Amino acid sequence: MLPATYRTLLRTPGATAFFSTATAGRIGIAMTSLGLVWLVHGRTGSYAVAGLVTGAFAVAEAVAGPQLGRLVDRFGQTRVLPPVLLAHAVAVATLLALVAAGSPTWSMSAAGAVAGATIPQLGALSAARWSALLRGGREAELPAAFTLESLANAVAYLAGPVVVSSVGASGHPGIGTALAAGLVVAGGLALATQRRTAPAAASEAGERRRAGRSLLRPGFTVIAGLNLAIGVFFGAMQVSVTAFAVEHGAPAAAAPLYAASSCGGLVTGWLYGLRRLRVAPRAQLALCTSLLAGACLPLLVTDSLPGAGVAIALTGTMVTPILVLATVFTESVVHPYALTQAFAWATSASAAGSAAAAAAAGHAVDAAGAHGGFAIASAATATMTVLALAGWRALHVRTEAGV
Repeated sequence: MLPATYRTLLRTPGATAFFSTATAGRIGIAMTSLGLVWLVHGRTGSYAVAGLVTGAFAVAEAVAGPQLGRLVDRFGQTRVLPPVLLAHAVAVATLLALVAAGSPTWSMSAAGAVAGATIPQLGALSAARWSALLRGGREAELPAAFTLESLANAVAYLAGPVVVSSVGASGHPGIGTALAAGLVVAGGLALATQRRTAPAAASEAGERRRAGRSLLRPGFTVIAGLNLAIGVFFGAMQVSVTAFAVEHGAPAAAAPLYAASSCGGLVTGWLYGLRRLRVAPRAQLALCTSLLAGACLPLLVTDSLPGAGVAIALTGTMVTPILVLATVFTESVVHPYALTQAFAWATSASAAGSAAAAAAAGHAVDAAGAHGGFAIASAATATMTVLALAGWRALHVRTEAGV
């Protein structure tokens, strides 16, 4: 049973429809990158080629995502989504044909880049709808709504890779990629048909200029930096946790360690969204980032799998509240007509941080073992705390008395 807070949100006219369709599409997004690895490796037998195609997809997604968000803010979700989704479907179909034909790596990478550039950030579109739906008296419910978004994203990235890996391991990796694209297109088109809850588009040039300038506000700069640091944390932890398990002769333990972190985040996030805390959001952010930084410190010295498991689970408990608070601050400091673009920039910043940290952590692990990779993750959490404190004046919400 959903607790009353979440039930109230989902009973808002139109909310369940857009939230569920965006969630279905998000599962497809979570399946796509790993699905491309299975697809290309299954045909070429080369992880290097698979990495190039997947990397082209990821880079194009990170670069184009904010630009798609800008188009959505200007013309509206219902006008932008159909042609973008059509282009994505064509790009994925082209990639499937190229892989099946054994085409050169550059052509598969180009198709992968087009697929990445045309995949919409459905999470950003759903969050923008919550903001529009609750504006005008229900802003205090935004943290709970954004918690639902964060939980849906976490579930998608838990379920999506499992589904596509199961399909890929069965010997039919193309089906996994096609299924991922089908979920994205179906979820996106269903979202586009729901005009009643779609945020209004900026119709005047003056409004668009004012909205664009809001992305340069110090508050959003702090949030972008925070998302970049969160991405660094994720990227470093992925490499370091795997390396730690391998170093201790138990590579299979990596999966339970990841699960401990993810489950901790789901439970804490669920509970966090149910409460309207009287502590100011800025203080909550400073506290959560400090606790995350503190939870990382044992990872620098622990030498046992159980000890690492406890520390990793503790770090997971703080991640979801930080992500929710970052979304709340973004909604408050950015003009409503630039909100989709702002959410997309935050996602791109996190993706860029994760990619850079994965490479850096790999070098650190080679040089100093898993603890070297954990040091990068710890430095990222310390940076989050510094940003939360340094941005105290720039960050604000409409109801600063509490959320």
